[in-house]
Amino acid sequence: MIHELPLERRTLHGHFSRDLEPALTVEPGDSVRFSTPNAGWWLADETRFEPTSSPEDDGHALAGPIHVRGAREGQTLVVQIDEVVPASWGETFGDDLRVRWELSDGYGTSAAGRRVRLAPFLGVMGMPPTGRGVHSTTPPRPQGGNIDCKELVAGSTLYLPIPVDGALFSAGDGHAAQGDGEVSGTAIECATTAQVTLDLRDDLPLEWPCARIDGAWLAFGFDHELGAAAWKATDGVVGILQRELGVGKSEALALASVAVDLRVTQIVNGVLGVHAVLRDDAVT
Repeated sequence: MIHELPLERRTLHGHFSRDLEPALTVEPGDSVRFSTPNAGWWLADETRFEPTSSPEDDGHALAGPIHVRGAREGQTLVVQIDEVVPASWGETFGDDLRVRWELSDGYGTSAAGRRVRLAPFLGVMGMPPTGRGVHSTTPPRPQGGNIDCKELVAGSTLYLPIPVDGALFSAGDGHAAQGDGEVSGTAIECATTAQVTLDLRDDLPLEWPCARIDGAWLAFGFDHELGAAAWKATDGVVGILQRELGVGKSEALALASVAVDLRVTQIVNGVLGVHAVLRDDAVT
């Protein structure tokens, strides 16, 4: 079943919290279609969404939370990204410069005539962290959140460890294009319409997120220190190698050293991100 989540005050929030009332309840395997403003709460028609409140809406504009019936803490949430469609405009900031982009026909074009190829994705997909109260949308966490990985385009699948019964999944922060690192702190920030399919797995225990993209597995690590984030991602991909190839941990580590690439996901969210990339053809 496909559910429509309307863009309205009831369905938008700018923080994570276990105390938020679900905007929608779905069955495992259901799809949800929704629209969100950009990270600054600007809509597709270039007006700002109102009303908002502080500090609850100081973060990214997220749709949800979505309660997945039967989801339990300790399971894995499967987030299949079906579609991400950007609005007709977006913006990027570099120091005190704002670059406005026209988005059409698969390209973004700036007022200066610069063109970049679009690869739209949702920067934030996740669930509330441990503990009650209001939690910022800025840092990525083991439960997901502001991952900002440019590989998570339509057709990819994100796997997240569930921290709370019902999952309470939220998403938003549309990006029309971004480089690894997101070095200015912004991608092409844009309003989006997206669709995801949510499911559950009991046979894939996770401590940190991982993802399946076209032709590869990704394993994520987040930490205030880049090296620590890299080791978390490495531990994740070693686990994937053990599971996919049926090898022991030591052999998996050796294989990772010659077949896995570590990439900097982003360096601007306070908590830094690294993703380990294991291509399907890297080890046979």
